[in-house]
Amino acid sequence: MIVGNTVLRRGDWTEAADTITLDESLRHRRRMAMVSDGGIAFLLDLPETTLLRDGDGILLDNGAVIAVRAKPEPLHEVRGRDTAHLVALAWQIGNRHLAAQIFADRLTIRRDPVIRDMLLGLGAEVEEIEAPFDPEGGAYQAHHHD
Repeated sequence: MIVGNTVLRRGDWTEAADTITLDESLRHRRRMAMVSDGGIAFLLDLPETTLLRDGDGILLDNGAVIAVRAKPEPLHEVRGRDTAHLVALAWQIGNRHLAAQIFADRLTIRRDPVIRDMLLGLGAEVEEIEAPFDPEGGAYQAHHHD
């Protein structure tokens, strides 16, 4: 079986043989049999659990690269009245140990009606969206900022 044991970060590669489209939970892996969107079967076998990010490439042992695409997921887009309010909302989300993607003017989190109601009660604007989810890494993971 073809093996992919190296992750090439976005911008570090140019040409892909195919793509693989995965939601965030399926992009957080170490070892797993996978099939690309075009049908290339391979074994992902990384030295440690890694969050594959949209635009990363999986280098296969035959020299081919499979481009990682983030599958859109059901999310809440959270906005505050101003920057200080958004930071306070982010603190509330983090205090509940929820994964969040951080933008300059908004946050995205997985849909959760209880958290949505809490955020609305705190004065947030909350909208249901479908989008790729690429949350911040934890304190002991490599950080990701665009």
